[in-house]
Amino acid sequence: MYRVKKALNNQSSYFIAEVGQNHQGSLEQAVRYIHTFAAAGADAIKFQARDNKYLFSADAYDAQYNSENAFADTYGAHRESLELSKEEFSILKRECKLCNVAFMCTPFDEPSLEMLVDLDVDLLKISSFDIGNLPFVDKVAATKRQIVMSVGGASEIHVNKSIETIFRHHHDVVILHCVSEYPCPYDRLGLSNIPQLQQMFPDLIIGLSDHFNGISSGPVAYMLGARVFEKHVTTDRAQKGTDHSFALEPEGFRKFVRDTQRVPEMMQKKPKHEIGNEQVFQKLGKSLVVARNLPLGAEITIADLSGRIFPDTYVPVRESHRFIGSKTRRALKAGEVLCFDDVIFDKQGD
Repeated sequence: MYRVKKALNNQSSYFIAEVGQNHQGSLEQAVRYIHTFAAAGADAIKFQARDNKYLFSADAYDAQYNSENAFADTYGAHRESLELSKEEFSILKRECKLCNVAFMCTPFDEPSLEMLVDLDVDLLKISSFDIGNLPFVDKVAATKRQIVMSVGGASEIHVNKSIETIFRHHHDVVILHCVSEYPCPYDRLGLSNIPQLQQMFPDLIIGLSDHFNGISSGPVAYMLGARVFEKHVTTDRAQKGTDHSFALEPEGFRKFVRDTQRVPEMMQKKPKHEIGNEQVFQKLGKSLVVARNLPLGAEITIADLSGRIFPDTYVPVRESHRFIGSKTRRALKAGEVLCFDDVIFDKQGD
């Protein structure tokens, strides 16, 4: 339990590689996804499970399916060709453990939920399709397993009622902002909803599940407060199927993880004692010089100062403000290096 929370105690973000059914019903491909995306930085590998004859009505199951992405002539047969058996899911759980990633799955119906619980799944996902489906949400929560829930297509009341239902059993739930468009254009991501979800649920972890085909959404979402990130993945964007075209290939997912993880370090301020002492200033920084001849006792003005590069660094030109208004201790020649000992500062000076 509390797998995501424990991980976030040691790292700034948590990454879910959503395989879905991009394995196309092949156990071999599914195992390859686990090894590939665990190596690319995933903390959890997510699959989907359906009992199609339970989930679909007979008419929907037997309907003709003429899509270019069809794997069979009827929709039911098409869906069945993409499914994995309980025994195969058991193998996937074992492979996830070997790769030190969580085995995560979305059950789309009660029999699939029962199967996943029997397999001791690490994380359960409630998809956007089931937000507000309180009878099913209640069954998922009753398993006492940590839940990750996407809120695509849901109103505030749907989200609130679903969370209330989960809270009757436990509070171990992560909420993911999501827009249910496949793919989702960049100008439809609606990332401003992330801080709104934080305000609504200040004690819960908020994240992002997006169907955008780029990687910039991760760093932006992190800056807005997201800490869990779910991305659809594929080993080949050109493969047959509706998800492949917008999913991230291994290198894209690796960069998504990398760039998102870099955000906390990007936000850190540079230590004050290092500012101005960078190597480039040591090599090419200008030192303060006198721009024209000045007699003893002359009051230095802005026009009396300039800067030049020397083999050694003297007073950096950025300190020129300290010398304006001071008076010379001795006569100074144009081009001469100006040092602190060469001037007398007034009472307000440095």
